[in-house]
This record gives sequence, structure tokens and C-alpha cells, in this order.
Amino acid sequence: MIKVFGHKSPDTDSTGSPIVWAWYLTEVKGTPAEAKLLGEPNTEALFVLQHWDLPKPEIIADVSAADTCVIVDTNNPAELPPSINDAKVIEIIDHHMLVGGIRTNAPIAITMRPLACTATILHDLIGADLKKAPRGVLGAMLSCILSDTLEFRSPTTTPHDRAVAEQLAKALGVSIPDLAAAQFAAKSDVSAFSDAELLRMDSKEYNVAGKELRISVLETTAPKVVLDRKASLMASMPAVATEDGADQVLLFVIDILREEATLLVPNDLVKQLAEKSFGVTVTGDTVVLPGIMSRKKQIIPSLKL
Repeated sequence: MIKVFGHKSPDTDSTGSPIVWAWYLTEVKGTPAEAKLLGEPNTEALFVLQHWDLPKPEIIADVSAADTCVIVDTNNPAELPPSINDAKVIEIIDHHMLVGGIRTNAPIAITMRPLACTATILHDLIGADLKKAPRGVLGAMLSCILSDTLEFRSPTTTPHDRAVAEQLAKALGVSIPDLAAAQFAAKSDVSAFSDAELLRMDSKEYNVAGKELRISVLETTAPKVVLDRKASLMASMPAVATEDGADQVLLFVIDILREEATLLVPNDLVKQLAEKSFGVTVTGDTVVLPGIMSRKKQIIPSLKL
């Protein structure tokens, strides 16, 4: 049985795309596969599973040499099971920058395209066979695209991502604005999460000038709910950084509707990073970054110390 999974701290794309590709491998290609998760999905991903009547994939902690795996929505070993290089990885499908570090014992299929969402790539790879897909698979694909593009607000959005989403919505008979609003409302409900959970919910590891950074984003239509917790969030950052082997946690609160990010500034290191990276002057414990929506395209490429 092939295991299909995305990155740790699963968002909607890393929850839905494994489901889509496992369906395709099993039902179309005749190679039995199962979607897996590398952690508890976020609130939006859980909403998507419920909305499209999809079972939550099993959460796994690691893989072994006996496992055959397909990786989607990442190619970064830091975001994958500890023993990923022991497993038989047969394919990688991703839309992020190439990180390197995954080792295989044989040539594998790799598809990496500059699109906003892995699900868009899966749509193209499946092609005409998509007409065989059940409603839940098509719905998951649509929800992934709406999530990763922030309903086409993100600068990562391409005309092709939008065209695929509109085609899927038409086939499903659903309203994109209504579905996106419901997804973003679910994503914005973070009341049940601890500070540490919020700091890890949607995060990537990245090195800047020798500093190991955990770069976290919270995309929300209700930023005040998160920013009202800024003191406790900043107080929790040192422990999270220590536990995760990082020098600093950065938290960007993305306001989906205002199309801007607020960066929490707990110390001089983050103040220096913010001013050098984004050309701003920091005078308090937060700084607003107009137009900043994408970690992949706008935040990570800009970071400098």
C-alpha cells in the first residue's frame, strides 16, 4: 500500500492533496494507496473534510524502509518524517522551491511547477480521468486551491489556478465566494488552541544568516482575535524555539480581507530582521506590512539580517 502524505502541521493542501492523489493511484492507476497525515490538520482542513464528507486520514509519526511513499506539497526533509530517507519514495509532487536533502535508491518521478497549489498540479496530471472522480475528491481539490490562493488574493495565484478553481466550482455547482468565506471562518477560529499550538500551526523552518527560524503564519479574517493574544504568544516563543531547535519564532498574522500582514516583534533580533527585510521602521511590538500575503513568495525571499 502506497502512503501519500504532505508536510507536518497539515494545512488544507497537505490534507486534501494526499486524498486526491491516493484516489487517483488506487482507482485509476490500479496501485493501492492511502492518504496519511503527519499531524493534526488545522481548523480549515478539518472543515473541508467535514464539508465534503471525507474521512480524516490516519496520522503517522514516521515511516520505515518497508514503506513506499509519495510526497506532495513539500520537498523539504525538515517537514517530513524523520526516517524519510529510509523509505522507498517513488514520487514528489510540489509547488515550493527546491530544498534538497531527500535521498532515494532509484530514480523517481518529480513534478514541480510554479503554481499556487499542489492540487492544481494534480488536476493537470490526472487530466481526463478527473471525470471519474467522486464529488468529495473534486471538492477537496477546489478547497485546496481556494485555501492556498486565499480566494485568488495571494500573489502566488496564477491565471491557471483561478481557471481550474472556477471550472471545478462550476462542475460542483458551488459558489466560490461562499465556500471560501466558510473556509476562512473555520481557519480564523483559533480559540481552542494554545499559544504553542498557534505558533506551530502553519510554520516552516528556514535559515537566515546562520539563524534557524521557525516562520509561522496565521491567515485569518479576524486578526484582532490573534493580536489580542500577542503578549502571551511572544512569551511562548522562546520555549517553542528551544523545543524545536530554532533560534527564533517569527509570527506573521495575515489579514486576508485587508491584504496585509502584522509581524510580532518580541525582541531586537526580530526588529532588526523586520527593518532589513521589509524596509520598515519598527517602533513597538508589532509592525504592519501592507500587501504581504505569501510566505513562499514574499516573506521567505525577503528575509535578511
